Amino acid sequence: HRHDLPYEIDGVVVKLDNLDQRERLGFTARAPRWAIAFKFPPEERNTILRDIQVSVGRTGRTTPFAVLEPVFVGGSTVSMATLHNRDQVALKDVRPGDTVVVRKAGDVIPEVVGPVLSLRPGGTKPWVFPTVCPCPLGSTLVKEEDVADTRCVEPSCPFQRDQRIIHFASRGAMDIEGLGERTVFALSDAGLVGDAGDLYSLTVDQLMTLDGFAEKGATNLVDGIQASRTRPLPKILTALGVKHLGPSASEALAAHFGTLDAIMAASVDELSAVDGVGGVIAASVVSWFAVPENSAIIEKLRAAGVDFGRVEVSNEPQTLVGKAVVVTGTLANFSREAAEQAIKARGGKSPGSVSAKTYAVVVGAEPGASKLTKAEQLGVPVLDEAGFETLLRTGELPA
Repeated sequence: HRHDLPYEIDGVVVKLDNLDQRERLGFTARAPRWAIAFKFPPEERNTILRDIQVSVGRTGRTTPFAVLEPVFVGGSTVSMATLHNRDQVALKDVRPGDTVVVRKAGDVIPEVVGPVLSLRPGGTKPWVFPTVCPCPLGSTLVKEEDVADTRCVEPSCPFQRDQRIIHFASRGAMDIEGLGERTVFALSDAGLVGDAGDLYSLTVDQLMTLDGFAEKGATNLVDGIQASRTRPLPKILTALGVKHLGPSASEALAAHFGTLDAIMAASVDELSAVDGVGGVIAASVVSWFAVPENSAIIEKLRAAGVDFGRVEVSNEPQTLVGKAVVVTGTLANFSREAAEQAIKARGGKSPGSVSAKTYAVVVGAEPGASKLTKAEQLGVPVLDEAGFETLLRTGELPA
C-alpha cells in the first residue's frame, strides 16, 4: 500500500531489462511493448471552497482558481487549485461555501474534482465570472470567440506587467538566478521596475531597501542580471513573451536572421517563410514590435548592453543537420529540455508535433498518444532511448 511506504510514490513502471528484446518488441501506437505502468489513483480529500478568484497571466489570459481551506493531500498541504477557465467552473458548478473534492492531477497539480452536493449549504449561488480585471485599473475583461479564454486587454495592467517580467527572468528565457516571483512583486510594488528593461538599471543600494535583501544577496542578483546580457538570441526572443512565439520558433528565427534588428525589420511574409514559424507567429511578432511600449523595452535592453546578435555555436558533431526529431514521454537520461538541446546542438530541429517531415520520434515513458499515432500513420520511425543515443552519435537510425 502506498501509504505504508516511507516515501512518496505514485506507481511502478515494470520494464524488460534486455535491450535486444526491447528492440524486438518495439512499440504500440501509445507505448513501448516492453514496459507497463501500474499507477495508483490520485488521493482525494474533502475541504471547503472559501472563494473563487481570478489570476491574470502575461498575455492577459485570466484563470479562475479555488481558494481552499488548507487540506493535506498527495504529500503536501493544498490551499489553492486551478479551475482552468470559466466553462470548467460552470460545468463543475462549484460555488463558494461548497464542500469540494480535491486531488492532484498526475499526483502533481492540485485540482477541484467537483462539489459534494449532499453537503452544499442553502442559499449558495452559481459563481459569475467577473467582467473587470482584478488589477487596480479595473479594465474590462473580454471573452474570446470560439475559445474558453477570457482576457484583460489593457496593456498597462500591472498584473500582466509583473508576469511578463517573471517570464523574462525564467529559466527557459533569460535565466536570471534569484529573480523569482516574490522579488519581482517586491520590485514592482516599490516602483523600481515597470518592465523587463528596468532590471538592468537596478543597483545594490536600491535592492537593499527591500525587505529580505542584505548586501550579499543584492550584489548576487545584480551580478545575475548583468550576466544575462550575453544570453543567446533565441533565449532573448523567448524572453520577450511575444504571443505564440515559443522556444522552437525563436530558434528558427535566430538561425535564419542572425540578429534581433534583422527580425524587427522583417515583414510578415519574410518571417512566415522561415521553416517552423508560419503566418500566425509571424503576424504576432510584427504586431509586438509595432507597439511603442515594446519598442521602448528593446531600447532599454540595447542601452544596457544586451547582445542582440549572439547565436550559440555548438562544438558537437553536426550529425542531425536538416533532420527533425520529436521527443515524447519521459527519458531516463535526459530531461525534455536536455534532449531537445542535444538535437539542436547537432544541427537538428526538435518540433513539438509530428509531420511528414519528421525524421524520427523518440519515445520515453508515458508518451503522448497523439504523437505516436501520427508517427504510425505517417510511417515515421519510432526510437527508444538507446536508439536516440545512437541517432545522436551517428545521425543514422539504428539497424
